[in-house]
Amino acid sequence: MEIFRAMPATHLSLHYHVIFSTKDRHPFIVESWRLRLHEYLGGLIREADGIPEAIGGTDDHIHALVGLRSTHTLATFVQDIKQSSSRWIHETILVKNFAWQPGYGAFTVSVSNCPAVREYIARQVEHHQTKTFREEYVTFLQKHEVAYDEKYLW
Repeated sequence: MEIFRAMPATHLSLHYHVIFSTKDRHPFIVESWRLRLHEYLGGLIREADGIPEAIGGTDDHIHALVGLRSTHTLATFVQDIKQSSSRWIHETILVKNFAWQPGYGAFTVSVSNCPAVREYIARQVEHHQTKTFREEYVTFLQKHEVAYDEKYLW
């Protein structure tokens, strides 16, 4: 009789492509401090015990490829990152009326697709010369077969 033995450790590869926008997609994130924001978000992700694999975006939204642990709750993780970065923008960048849009998109990424997602995130400014954030986001929802109601997207 064969005895079932549990694995001695847990092994995970959890990568998420997280997307969130500024409130009403207002172009708050200007080029003069955009890189500082991306760096700050990377620090927040590390503080939360995540791995910032790529961070980018344009004047009205952020893309982040993050590695998370099994103990992370995605909703709490994103909420904390948005809340802390919003406070930083108010206090350090001095954009008092800045706010993130409620909600976010998060899509799982296999490790074999991480390089393509990193490249995609790195080319955000170039990408958005021909495609709006709205078009991009709807494409993501459709590609990942996420049901949505148009009236609740914007």
